[in-house]
Amino acid sequence: MNPPKVIEVTSFFNLILGYNRGVSFGLFSGQAAYAPYLLILVGLVIVSALAVWFWRTPSMAKTMGLAAIIGGAVSNIIDRIDDGAVTDFLDLYVWTYHWPAFNLADMAIACGVGVLLIQSLQIRPISGPGLG
Repeated sequence: MNPPKVIEVTSFFNLILGYNRGVSFGLFSGQAAYAPYLLILVGLVIVSALAVWFWRTPSMAKTMGLAAIIGGAVSNIIDRIDDGAVTDFLDLYVWTYHWPAFNLADMAIACGVGVLLIQSLQIRPISGPGLG
């Protein structure tokens, strides 16, 4: 097997071609024949639950966060159906730390989770009888 081709874009960012057969950071990337199908099924269940939350959410910010997560997850599911793995191509370094390769769908998921976290930390006004 040939080593992956690396295209250096900057001193901290490369383009590569990698295939992740597991979940985040290559976890659970065993060679079991049923693994891609199991990950597709789990992904579809999670996307279905997020879609219910999406349709029931009145908050525009939460809706946008959920849409980003759902879009990224569906993209990764399509990759798994097509290739049996998620295609990763972004390779980032921060000082001496090397981040595992990722793709645009992963970025959408991370941004969507960030939006939901920020929304959950917002202080909501207390209302009720006698509280003005």
